[in-house]
Amino acid sequence: MALMAVLESDLRALSAEARRRYPAVKDGAEHAILKLRSLSSPSEIADNEDILRIFLMACEVRTVKLSVIGLSCLQKLISHDAVAPSALKEILSTLKTHAEMADESVQLKTLQTILIIFQSRLHPENEANMAQALHICLRLLENNRSSDSVRNTAAATIRQAVALIFDHVVHVESLPVGKFGSGGHISRSSSVTGDVNRSINNSESWEHEIVSRGQSLMRETLTNAGKLGLRLLEDLTALAAGGSAIWLHVNSLQRIFALDILEFILSNYVVIFKVLVPYEQVLRHQICSLLMTSLRTNAELEGEAGEPSFRRLVLRSVAHIIRLYSASLITECEVFLSMLVKVTSLDLPLWHRILVLEILRGFCVEARTLRTLFQNFDMHPKNTNVVEGMVKALARVVSNVQVQETSEESLAAVAGMFSSKAKGIEWILDNDASNAAVLVASEAHAITVAVEGLLGVIFTVATLTDEAVDVGELDSPRYEYDPVERYSGKTTVLCIAMVDSLWLTILDALSLILSRSQGEAIVLEILKGYQAFTQACGVLHAVEPLNSFLASLCKFTINFPNEAEKRSAGLSPGSKRSEALVEQRDSIVLTQKNVQALRTLFNVAHRLHNVLGPSWVLVLETLAALDRTIHSPHATTQEVSMPVPKLTRESSGQYSDFSILSSLNSQLFESSAMMHISAVKSLLSALCQLSHQCMLGTSSGVGLAVSQKIGSITFSVERMISILVNNLHRVEPLWDHVVGHFLELADNPNQHLRNMALDALDQSICAVLGSEQFQDYVSSRLQETSHEMEAGDSQLKLLECSVISPLRVLYSSTQSIDVRAGSLKILLHVLERHGEKLHYSWLNILEMLRSVADASEKDLVTLGFQNLRVIMNDGLTSIPADCLHVCVDVTGAYSAQKTELNISLTAIGLLWTTTDFIVKGLLHGPTEGKETGFHDEHSVMKQINGDLGETLSSELPDKVNDRAATINIIDCDKLLFSVFSLLQTLGADDRPEVRNAAVRTLFQTLGSHGQKLSKSMWEDCLWNYVFPAVDRASHMAATSSKDEWQGKELGTRGGKAVHMLIHHSRNTVQKQWDETLVLVLGGIARLLRSFFPLLSDLSNFWSGWESLLLLLRNSILNGSKEVAIAAINCLQTTVHSHCSKGNLPLPYLNSILDVYGHILQKSPNYNDNAASKVKQEILHGLGELYVQAQKMFDAKMFSQLLGTIDLAVKEATLTNDNFETEFGHVPPVLRTILEILPLLCPTEYISSMWPILLRELLQYLPKSYSSLQKEEADARQASITDKSPDNNIRKQNEILNGTASVSPKKAGDPSQGSGSSTTIVAGIPSYLFAEKLVPVLLDLLLKAPTIEKHIVFPEIIQTLGRCMTTRRDNPDGSLWRVAVEGFNRIIVDDVSGFTLNCGTDSKISKTASMRIWKEVADVYEIFLVGYCGRAIPSNSLSSEALRADEALEMTILNILGDKILKSPIDAPSEILQRLVLTMDRCASRTCSLPVETVELMPLHCSRFSLACLRTLFSLSSCDEASDWNMTRCEVSKISIVVLLTRCEDIFKRFLIDENDLGERPLPTTRLEEIIYALQELANLIIHSETASVLPLHPYLRSGLSDDEDHEKRPHLLALFPSFCELIITREARVRELVQVLMRHITRELALEKVNIAS
Repeated sequence: MALMAVLESDLRALSAEARRRYPAVKDGAEHAILKLRSLSSPSEIADNEDILRIFLMACEVRTVKLSVIGLSCLQKLISHDAVAPSALKEILSTLKTHAEMADESVQLKTLQTILIIFQSRLHPENEANMAQALHICLRLLENNRSSDSVRNTAAATIRQAVALIFDHVVHVESLPVGKFGSGGHISRSSSVTGDVNRSINNSESWEHEIVSRGQSLMRETLTNAGKLGLRLLEDLTALAAGGSAIWLHVNSLQRIFALDILEFILSNYVVIFKVLVPYEQVLRHQICSLLMTSLRTNAELEGEAGEPSFRRLVLRSVAHIIRLYSASLITECEVFLSMLVKVTSLDLPLWHRILVLEILRGFCVEARTLRTLFQNFDMHPKNTNVVEGMVKALARVVSNVQVQETSEESLAAVAGMFSSKAKGIEWILDNDASNAAVLVASEAHAITVAVEGLLGVIFTVATLTDEAVDVGELDSPRYEYDPVERYSGKTTVLCIAMVDSLWLTILDALSLILSRSQGEAIVLEILKGYQAFTQACGVLHAVEPLNSFLASLCKFTINFPNEAEKRSAGLSPGSKRSEALVEQRDSIVLTQKNVQALRTLFNVAHRLHNVLGPSWVLVLETLAALDRTIHSPHATTQEVSMPVPKLTRESSGQYSDFSILSSLNSQLFESSAMMHISAVKSLLSALCQLSHQCMLGTSSGVGLAVSQKIGSITFSVERMISILVNNLHRVEPLWDHVVGHFLELADNPNQHLRNMALDALDQSICAVLGSEQFQDYVSSRLQETSHEMEAGDSQLKLLECSVISPLRVLYSSTQSIDVRAGSLKILLHVLERHGEKLHYSWLNILEMLRSVADASEKDLVTLGFQNLRVIMNDGLTSIPADCLHVCVDVTGAYSAQKTELNISLTAIGLLWTTTDFIVKGLLHGPTEGKETGFHDEHSVMKQINGDLGETLSSELPDKVNDRAATINIIDCDKLLFSVFSLLQTLGADDRPEVRNAAVRTLFQTLGSHGQKLSKSMWEDCLWNYVFPAVDRASHMAATSSKDEWQGKELGTRGGKAVHMLIHHSRNTVQKQWDETLVLVLGGIARLLRSFFPLLSDLSNFWSGWESLLLLLRNSILNGSKEVAIAAINCLQTTVHSHCSKGNLPLPYLNSILDVYGHILQKSPNYNDNAASKVKQEILHGLGELYVQAQKMFDAKMFSQLLGTIDLAVKEATLTNDNFETEFGHVPPVLRTILEILPLLCPTEYISSMWPILLRELLQYLPKSYSSLQKEEADARQASITDKSPDNNIRKQNEILNGTASVSPKKAGDPSQGSGSSTTIVAGIPSYLFAEKLVPVLLDLLLKAPTIEKHIVFPEIIQTLGRCMTTRRDNPDGSLWRVAVEGFNRIIVDDVSGFTLNCGTDSKISKTASMRIWKEVADVYEIFLVGYCGRAIPSNSLSSEALRADEALEMTILNILGDKILKSPIDAPSEILQRLVLTMDRCASRTCSLPVETVELMPLHCSRFSLACLRTLFSLSSCDEASDWNMTRCEVSKISIVVLLTRCEDIFKRFLIDENDLGERPLPTTRLEEIIYALQELANLIIHSETASVLPLHPYLRSGLSDDEDHEKRPHLLALFPSFCELIITREARVRELVQVLMRHITRELALEKVNIAS
């Protein structure tokens, strides 16, 4: 309802305006308002004429205001379809009258209304209305009185009306709707590529629309609307030609305007001319004729036709016809094109030529147009080659720059224009000018347009080529190039024809402008053209154009210093070789043109990598030069001056050009992974060709040229490696090509090239073996089924062998040491990194290494062995089973080589590694074999990679392990025996280090893996390898030379040779073989220690054992000390390892004992020190043997053992009689005997051997003279007979059986007289040995059972007594002290116990106890009387030692007095009396000496005598704290009598001495003695039983017995006479003590109770 409101408002305004002057209009307006209120829609308004009529009435008044209101309202009604079509004629009449009004606003309203009519449903349908409407617009356009705004509006209205009319025609004729042309002039984009792409899009749209609508058939009949449009087209053509429009009733119109309208119709309504025949006829006959006439330039053009704008419109129209209608207007378009091409060469104004060039450029950048033109003309034999002519015309414009005086300025301007275009700034030249600057700019504009046209042709060809690829006529360059004899595709044939026709012309022009231009934008644009055309040629397989463009492009890549000098001469674009490889002596500057050219070259190479083929050489020569430039320290690049976009400008901001180029260079070859295999081969062939070309000059040339050629070779090699690395997934067809060239390089005389080849080969092999594909092959070999595995294995075998075989070929085909070494280093790298992946090439590798072992060059052998070490340490699991024996043989070859000793030693260690690996194959044997400790000979066939199976079992399927078990089955026995055979052979090597290592390895191998060997294998090992090795080593040690030899000569000094120092232990061949024998014996010991139970079960082992014992015995007797000790250790190891476990049978034990006895019987053939050491080892062995096997010993064996030790002791005694005197300590052999004696305790099974053992030891202690005489007689008899332990054994057995009597007392009975003793002479003059032996003897005695101990106790006590008596012979020695301590020990611990238990133990007889006490009494009597308290001379004892000896004397005295005589011992009374008398004899020494002698008596003697006296007092007293027993009572009775006698003697001697001395003082000793006696008598209290033996009168005895006072001193009564005599002494102290005693006597007699008075 908005329309109603607006109309009502307009009517009110109209009423108000007409109220005064035009009442009729006012009334009509008011009436219309009322009428309008009754209407509700535009259709109702259209049916009611009153509304329209009032507005027409207002217009008829022809006043400006009312007309404006009326026309405005008419526009609203028409636009809302509120006017009936029948009113059109009246409305047009009203508009015609208003067009004649002079008011501008009315005229503009009129034009607006007409345009609205054409846009509404009132569109004129008949000729009259159409002509009248257009006539009104044309009148306003041509009226000279019309203002500019009116004319411009009229022109615009006419254009819109024409467009509406032809749109209506298209609609009515049912033609495709839309703009089907180019829409007039095409605005240029910022690059030619963009123009080509836009032209394709525009042309494709309408062509596709026509085809889709099926309007290919033309129609001759027209609708009314079509006829109206045709009449309009004819009138416009006439007006454009300068004539009059009959239908439009227009006599004249500006030709430019009419031509502009025609150009609009031609460009936008192509479908009308293509479908409707009448229109096509008008186009062909009238419009083309008009344009041909207008296009002629042979006459001077005048007026409007000569203006640039008219010429531009003519050319644009011609361009539209050629572009849009050339298919139907062949002849006309050919004429047009010929005329245009001709114009470019005429002497016309520059602006004119520029216009033509722009038209030609437009054809070139429009791919469909150019395609159509080339198909219709150039490819048609009867037509002119118009496209070729166009291109040549454009090329001429470019080439004319060479002859222009202002060429440099023009080229600079051209560069500026390209830069401006890149920035979006367009250059337009409308007028000719004479100004010089404008002239240069115009020339530059022409060149720019020509260059763009040529580039447009290039991009069109590239676009059409891409289209051919898209539709499948051509293969994409991404695919393999499959040569085709002739292409049949329409687009392909077209492209090939275009390339063949145009490439040379384009190349000449572009190479010229590129060589002369420096602007970045133009260079970039031209290089884009190079890239596009080269890629198109590559896709089309146009070889010559491709190579020519590549060669031309390569010339612009590297800018050498002398290039500027060559510019003037020009460069031939047809050159096939790059001139960038000249020698470079100055610094190189890469300009931006060079950088962009290089990038273009990279782009071309990336795009065409599959089709370049032989053309790769051109690219690679340039890339090699670039590589040298990048790595040249004198190469630089120019900075960019303008921020012009480049190919990769955005990403290169933070990197230098060199970095980017280097990256592109690398990426090109890395992208080879995307190339087809044939393309990769072509690339490799080109690299090889480049390398070969340069190799020819490396041997003869010098200086910089050679350096450049080597640089090119380096480039080729590096790129070949890069290609190989990036094509590892398909390396098989490429490998031989690459490696073949590397092998050729390795044979080059140039050292640098050889090293380069070796490095390349190393990288290549490691890259292939480390690739995922190779790993996949390996995995598939383990996982595929049998059928798949066979095919996969074949493929893997071929690949692996082809990769590894060049190394062997390289080594065997050259005599160069460095090349051979290089091949071995490569192999080392391969094995270290990828050895576990190899499988089929091991045989070649091992054979190669075997040949290296025979080389004489140390470096080669070292490298070869490094390879072998890697194999043996890390690669055994990868080696197939059938190659392991070869591996062992190769290791043996390195062990036996004599070039480098350390290699031989290490190789032997590798044999051990091999055995470790081999024996792992035995780990999977049957359970029974493992439990028994060995494997059955038929069950040791195992796969050698058993350990590998364990590690892979959790990762691979079960079928893998099953397959490995069936394929890799080998005989481990044979492999082990091959290793053992090698080690045995090496064990006889003349180099001691090698044979020692071999021997050590042999036995270590057997020791480590013996538990996995079967019995049959052990028998073979023993009889074929072990025992022969022992025999050989023993034989060589016995027969080798003993001559000393000098070491290796190191040089000379003073004319004399200087030799390496050799240690004395290895300076003869015999000593070196001794060392080997020691190792052999050590190995035997290890085997016996580990496997004796198993070996003893072997057949014939006893014979081997006997031969071994014979060899060991001979080695000990006749070998060196080291050999002897090793032999002893061999025996002892067996004993130590198996006796305690019960694994050593008795015959073997007896045989070892026999060997020891035989050796000790025979004296070894070497010096004393060595013999002593050997004997020590044997003795230690005997002790250890007994400790380990004591449960197996019987009495005979134990006696044999004792006899052997006895021989050793006697031998040591005879040969070391001066040892103690010389060195002051026990000889080593005797020390060893002392060490082992505590070990020889007889077991409970042979407890009867205790007496024999102890008596054997007693014979080594000092004996009495009588015994010594007997021993010497025995020794003389033994010296006559053989030194065999049999006699001793027989003697011991006799003693054991009771057939021989052993005297319990070897010394004579001591006399009772003081100082008498048996003369003691040591049977063995070795007090030191006796000192050490006594503690051992006592320890053994304490361990002995009671009965056996009781048998020998008297002899031991007797012997200890003899040792104690050595105090006088050797007072400074320790034997007597040790004996005293031992005697005290056994007296306290054992003798008392014997006597106490003899009554209860039926095994100990009374007689035996008597013998023991008799010996004890003898020892005390002899030692205390004869050797204690005596002044024995000594020269070396210190005061401390003297005090210690005195303390020892006191100790033995105290033990006798306190431990024995006071204990309840079962000793006879006579023994007790002897012991008490012995102490009395010691106590009597002081008083028995004359007074003169007493003064000379040492203090310790008097102290000992006084101590004995004190002991007598102690034994006589009655101590309530001590137990009173029968023995104690008996002892006290004996002691009191002896004590009283001793006191009487002391008193008598005191009185005599006092009388003799007169006034002289008595000696202190005498005074001390009597004072002590008197004091002790006063303190002595005796038991009543003791008092019973006092010599008293019977009445006194009875009186004492009746008294119950226990503190009685009846002994004083017996001494009363002596006391009475002492009263007269001069010593006051004595008198006082006597007085005290008298009082005690008075108390004893009870006289103190008697009062005299009473």
